[in-house]
Parts: sequence; structure tokens; C-alpha cells
Amino acid sequence: MKNLLSKLVCVSLCTLSFVSNAKLMVPNPPTINAKAYILIDFQTGKVLAEKDADKSLNPASLTKMMTSYVIGKELQNGTISMNDMVTVGDNAWGKKFRGSSKMFIKGGTQVSVADLNRGIIIQSGNDACVAMAEYIAGSEEQFSQIMNFRAQEIGLTSSHFVNSHGLTAKGHMTTARDMATLGMALIRDVPEEYAIYKEKDFTYNNISQLNRNTLLWDKTLQVDGIKTGHTDAAGYSLVASAVKGSMRLVAVVMGTSSERARSQEAKKLLNYGFRFFETLVAYEAGTEFAKQRIYMGDKEEVRLGINQSTAVTVPRGFRDKLTAHFTLDKELKAPIAKGEVVGTLVLKIEDEIITEYPLVALDEVNEGSLYQKLKDYIRLKLDW
Repeated sequence: MKNLLSKLVCVSLCTLSFVSNAKLMVPNPPTINAKAYILIDFQTGKVLAEKDADKSLNPASLTKMMTSYVIGKELQNGTISMNDMVTVGDNAWGKKFRGSSKMFIKGGTQVSVADLNRGIIIQSGNDACVAMAEYIAGSEEQFSQIMNFRAQEIGLTSSHFVNSHGLTAKGHMTTARDMATLGMALIRDVPEEYAIYKEKDFTYNNISQLNRNTLLWDKTLQVDGIKTGHTDAAGYSLVASAVKGSMRLVAVVMGTSSERARSQEAKKLLNYGFRFFETLVAYEAGTEFAKQRIYMGDKEEVRLGINQSTAVTVPRGFRDKLTAHFTLDKELKAPIAKGEVVGTLVLKIEDEIITEYPLVALDEVNEGSLYQKLKDYIRLKLDW
């Protein structure tokens, strides 16, 4: 018996097959006319296309996604409710935001959180942002601190917010990658908040405004959010998410030339992702990959597998070319707990690694008798 630490075990289950010399025939992404872009699979986090995704850019009204995320978490935590009435302060009065997008609220009036929330998401109201920022945190400066705390919490590594609305300000910057991460956090963490993003219009004070995300009307895609942005410094930007079957994609384009261009470029990315990739669950949690010899235990073998479902994004049509490989981290000796990590499972298509998962023991193995331990000790020493 050779030392287990040097073993590489390749498992090909009957449901999977390996085709030699298979090529991952995926065309390059389409040409995207934007300062930066990224396309990500929501379920797996697989990046399907990107360019300058870590370039520091002005987020404009994409900022409101972060404001909305904070609101969504406050609603979840019960610190505010949709029925709360907010008194509009002077800083939030629409007159302060002439020439920019607003909800048209008036100073001194009371507006519900539900209306202000829709004013932010659907109408992109800068005035509504300030009203909610002051209601939640007392001032926009303090609210920005909460925004940055939440940003760090969800993994935004290159963003800094100094206001709640996104008008150009020194130090107020982000990246396409961070905006995709934020979009996915809205979908994942605050689904009730995210559900508002698909609403196509909102009327307040007898003024009706359409959602600026025109992809919501596109019948060729099932887009259900999320947010547009524009300033002279930022250009025209869009974060869009769409679903096809069990696959959800998030596309970000930043710094395009027009409202129409941002929708067209985002649509090109989404169509590319759905056309050439698919997301599937390769294995369910609890799947057994092998039985492996274990020493010093009350049994001679332990089942090895995974304790989480393995969702993967692969080129469309290549699901049958997936192979599973695993390596052991150590020689298996009792005691060993059920669920204990003992190695790594790697899913590949030919030599390309698609994803990796922890390999765990699917059974508990207790210490064996003195006789069994002595016998296994001798076997290991003699390398039987």
C-alpha cells in the first residue's frame, strides 16, 4: 500500500462522462462600449465576462442601491417600518436638487417610508434619499458611515460613499465589480426590498414617473431589476439582473454614452451569458464519492463526500464532460467526526478547474479496540 498522502483519486460517476480532447468552445464576449463592465452568475459567483471591472469610477445613482440595501436591512431588523411617517427636512426638499432626479417631496410634509423607498428605487429621487438618510441616522454624514459599514460587511473592497444619492463628490467612488457584488447582496439578503426594483412606475403627489431601467419592458429577457445611474462625470450606467430557467445573471455597465446605450450594452452581456453558459447542480449534499480505508477505528472504511450542493457554471453543452477528482489532506485515522474536512473535491472539464469544495467524512468513526489499533499500527509501519 502506498502512502495515502501521495494519492490522487479520480472519480467518474456513472452520471458523468469524460471526453478526451474536448475543447471549451466559448466565443469571446461581445464588444461592450463602456468604461467598465462585468457579468456574473448570481448562484455561483462565476465571472463570465469583464473589462476594467476594478477601475475606480463615479457611481452616480447606482449609489442608491447601497442606500436601498441599508433601508432593507433596517426594515428587516425592525428598527423602521414601511408605515413610519418621515418629516421632510430642509436638506431633503426637492428645491435643493433642481436639475437632478427627484421624487418632488416638500419640506415640512410627512411621507411614509414605503413611499420614500419607492421614490428612491423607482424614481431615483435624490430628495427621498436624504429624507431617509436623516430619518435613519440623523444626518446624511452619519448615514454614509452606515453605508460604508454595510459595504465592508458584504465584501465591497473598492467603494467609498460620502452621500446617499450619488451626486458627484470627492472620494465618492466604486467599481463595476463592487456594484455587481452589491446587486447580488440586494437579491440575496433583502429579497422584499429587491422585489420593488421590478416595479415599472410610481406616482407620488400626482406626479407619475417611470422606472429608468428600460430593460424591464424588454420581452426577450426576464429582467427584474435593478438600477440606473447618470451624471456628467459618470456617464450612463446600469446594473441589470435577469433570470432564465434556474440561472440568474447580474450585468454591470458603467460609463456608456447614453440611456439607450447602457440598456443595449447590458442586454448584450446578458444574452451572451444565457446563450453560452448554464448553471447546474453537479452533486447534491451528501453525495458519496468513495469509500476510503481508515485506521485505528471501529470500522475499516469511511464514506467520503460533500455536505453542500455543488452548483457550477459551465459552458453550455458541457455538463456531461465534468469529472470529479479529490485529494486527501492526511492519512485517515480514527477518531473522525461526521462532516470533518479530510480533503478537497475538484470539479474539472479536461484540465480546467471549474470549482473546488471541501471533501468531508460522511460517517463518524470512533476509536477501535486495542487489538484493532495494534493491528493497524503494524500495518502502517510495514506499509501493508
